[in-house]
Amino acid sequence: MNTALTNRQLQVLECIRSFVEATGMPPTRAEIAKQLGFRSANAAEDHLRALARKGAIALQSGASRGIRLLSPSGIPVVGEVAAGNPILATEHIEDHYPLPPKLFNPKAHYLLRVRGMSMQDAGILNRDLLAVHRTQEAANGQIVVARLEDEVTVKEFRRRGNIVTLIPKNPEFEPVKVDLREQPLVIEGIGVGVIRNEPIS
Repeated sequence: MNTALTNRQLQVLECIRSFVEATGMPPTRAEIAKQLGFRSANAAEDHLRALARKGAIALQSGASRGIRLLSPSGIPVVGEVAAGNPILATEHIEDHYPLPPKLFNPKAHYLLRVRGMSMQDAGILNRDLLAVHRTQEAANGQIVVARLEDEVTVKEFRRRGNIVTLIPKNPEFEPVKVDLREQPLVIEGIGVGVIRNEPIS
């Protein structure tokens, strides 16, 4: 792909991928519109044309299901995440890991390359790949990918009222307390598995 995708375009691309995985064929414009809450199939068509211009898909004219994914198969591997940018922005994706997303439960939307040893006691080591299910909801005790002041971190999630504590699994690191009334915290996803640091074939 030659241009970064917007958040909405990433949603459309993920919708196509998920539909193909579930049914073995691409969705129609109407099915995309229904899935993503667009007012009409024309709105889906606009996003599809943008994705085609950016090299993510190929469109076959005259076919209701004439959508072909051009991006590599497998789960995207996300490396360094630039401040303020979506995690799945094209420039963050360093590779694709040849595994089906549904190997994990719930399914993994991406693999995040972990930096540091703050989660070693949870079995998550430096440069391991954390399988992440994209969601903004997290329960106490879950491993989360959280964005705090444009910094992305992996920690255990605990919430009591308006106070969230991001807990490392290494006694050498201190927990991070966040008062949601004073500081924004965005949950980018929950950890659903770990792949040990090995070269991607």
